[in-house]
Amino acid sequence: LFSKLDASIGHLHALRQNDSSIEGTYSFPLLFETLPEISQEESQWTNSEIKEAINLVCTNLQALDSYLALMVAKHQKPSNVTRYWIRYTCGAVGLSVCSFWLLRHSRLMGSSDIDIWIREAKESTVSFFNDHVEQPLLAIRDELLDTFKKRQKGVMDMEEVKLTSDSLHRMLLAFSEQTKGEAFPENASDQEMLEIVMLRYEKELVHPIQNLLHGELARALLIQVQKLKLDIEMAMLELDQILRANEINFAILAALPAFFLSLGLIVAVRAWFRQDTKAEGRGRIARIQRRLLIVEIEKTIMQYQAYFDQGLENDAQCMFGLLIYCLDRLYHAVRRHAKATGEWQCLKQDIIDLGRPGLQTSYKLSVTARMERVYDCLLPSLKRQ
Repeated sequence: LFSKLDASIGHLHALRQNDSSIEGTYSFPLLFETLPEISQEESQWTNSEIKEAINLVCTNLQALDSYLALMVAKHQKPSNVTRYWIRYTCGAVGLSVCSFWLLRHSRLMGSSDIDIWIREAKESTVSFFNDHVEQPLLAIRDELLDTFKKRQKGVMDMEEVKLTSDSLHRMLLAFSEQTKGEAFPENASDQEMLEIVMLRYEKELVHPIQNLLHGELARALLIQVQKLKLDIEMAMLELDQILRANEINFAILAALPAFFLSLGLIVAVRAWFRQDTKAEGRGRIARIQRRLLIVEIEKTIMQYQAYFDQGLENDAQCMFGLLIYCLDRLYHAVRRHAKATGEWQCLKQDIIDLGRPGLQTSYKLSVTARMERVYDCLLPSLKRQ
């Protein structure tokens, strides 16, 4: 066994040294200690030979462990500092600049700029809350909940309009009865009596000066003035109603900035809490991401089988590595959810089965279909937007 390992590792070491595309150097090959050969004349080992063989096996295992530890350390995933050193460097530089800037404007350097900015920010926040939250809400409450008795008196009251209308009706009724010489009912139409007034007014205008002194021209003019007063009061009443309705609209418009700001904060907090954009999250988007991982696994399995059937062993091995990577992503994405629902043991076994190279492709595809159909964390979202 050790001789085979020695030969295979030595061959790999020679290939790595000849391959200039691989970064790093391998300073020494792995060499195992040779075990003592068994004498054909002797059927059994002596105690000293057994102890020596055991010591050599332990030495070889320790050498193999050290060699594998070195190889794993050399080829393991780089640390976050190694992978994101540009981000960390920019962040450190930016933090240093911000710290220096804050120190320059702080009390430590004899400056009161930060205190002034904090006070202005506080005043602006209080003013914004008062103008766009408190006062608009109070105005809406007053408009919607206060009774009419507590409201300020409008430009025109309905009772005043009713008095003017009744006065005009009586004036028209008296003028019509006097002109026609007959009694009119109390519920006579104002429009009908107004036509009588206008006809009489047109006749009186033939001799305006004479009829102004001795006729009905002055009375007809007073009736028209009363009618004009009624029309003006009706228009003012409608205008007052429009203004009262717009008070609520203006209050709502004043509260809109605070409403949209609060809505944006709620959406941001909700997205951060649910972590909906990653497959590990709990929202609808996270559920879709997990199902897309299943689709990616199925495509990788089929591509692996296609390369294997074509005899492309290297490409098939690459696809199998991608399959293991996708299964690892799925493993971490569903673990917490499956543990919460009690499905983790079965789901974990299915993921392990998908990573076994000896299983048939048809069986693996049936496993992925069952996973999408059975497990709760991989089911399609019930809420459609």
